Amino acid sequence: MNIETSLKKLFSLHTFGIKFGLDNTIGFLNYLKNPQEEIKAIHIAGSNGKGSTASFISSILQEQGYKVGLYTSPHFVKFNERIVINGKQINNEYISSFINEHEKYIDDHQLTFFEVTTAMAFQYFKEMNPNYCVIETGLGGRLDATNVLKPLAAVITTISLEHTNVLGNTIKQITEEKAAIIKNGSKVFIGNLKNEAVKIVERKCKETSSTLFKLNDFVSENNNEVELIIDDLILKPDPPLRGKFQRFNSALASLTVAKTFSLWHKDAYLKGIENVATNTGLQGRYEYYHRQPTIIFDSAHNPESVESFLNEFNSEANKYKSRKVIFGAMRDKDIEAMLKALSKHFDEILLTEIKYERAAKTEDLKALCKSLNIACKVINEPANIVEQFKSKERDCCLAVLGSIYLLGEIKEKLLERVT
Repeated sequence: MNIETSLKKLFSLHTFGIKFGLDNTIGFLNYLKNPQEEIKAIHIAGSNGKGSTASFISSILQEQGYKVGLYTSPHFVKFNERIVINGKQINNEYISSFINEHEKYIDDHQLTFFEVTTAMAFQYFKEMNPNYCVIETGLGGRLDATNVLKPLAAVITTISLEHTNVLGNTIKQITEEKAAIIKNGSKVFIGNLKNEAVKIVERKCKETSSTLFKLNDFVSENNNEVELIIDDLILKPDPPLRGKFQRFNSALASLTVAKTFSLWHKDAYLKGIENVATNTGLQGRYEYYHRQPTIIFDSAHNPESVESFLNEFNSEANKYKSRKVIFGAMRDKDIEAMLKALSKHFDEILLTEIKYERAAKTEDLKALCKSLNIACKVINEPANIVEQFKSKERDCCLAVLGSIYLLGEIKEKLLERVT
């Protein structure tokens, strides 16, 4: 089975949708002789920032001299981006071999795409034997396929209302779902959570005899600067990614590494933060795809991350004489809140539909805009718009956001034109 056939088989498993519960994952891992039990992992959940924080942790550990596995989702262009060791993606041969060898079990048990991908990552990490692995949850925590780990540390970045049809429609319910990654006697790290969420995490830590570290107890901020103080280690994170929220993500990552591993080499933290893209392949976070005219890709996918994007965008918005945004989102997100926020900062909203089963339809997006009295236009080929925009006047701006899947589709098509 070649890589094209293997990936076609793997992506066809989306037919089974998302299954909530760990029985399938546990059964498959038992069949694989439980590779997850040999992984020394840091487990990360959160509504926003978990991918960036995971990448910062991995990069910092690499700069300390460790071999580090990184499992994130979704991918932008290539499936291989999901499973990485020290910046090197899993190879096509391994993917094909895994799917070919276990195809009968996968079919017989109707495993989902994420269940198979997670098990593949664990098996790969077991065989490649990295020192540590950083594992990002897919959705939620309690019933997520990754929640079979007994991690060295659990990290919860942020909590906001998302996937309410699955995780619950209150901060309390969503926090309880994500806090389920906390296991007995582990170290737990949280970012800037609302008080209601903090109390739930504190209760969970007490129930599991876990030690809680709150980022707010270790940081101070002054304007755009964030200072992290851990014992004798003082850091002013300066990530290459735009936005103060990325300073907090890198600070949370630094706190996690420092308190989990007792590593105190200041230069390694600073280099890990600075070299995060090179060390991990991180992309799509306020990423300048083109300059003059400006084209920005950002993976903001819910109201909180859109607000973070806009807070940063405001610092440069006035220099553009025209501002457009391409927007596509998953239907289970708070699309109304995102569109309201974007309409205040962009002259034109270009609506598009992502080729994914959970994607919002353009006709529904257009109807919502009409009800909100927001001017919009439906486009069918967003990659063409991006390409054509390069020839616009130098002081114009186009942003692309709403979903990582949208960025991935556009990047893939743009890459095809280059190659």
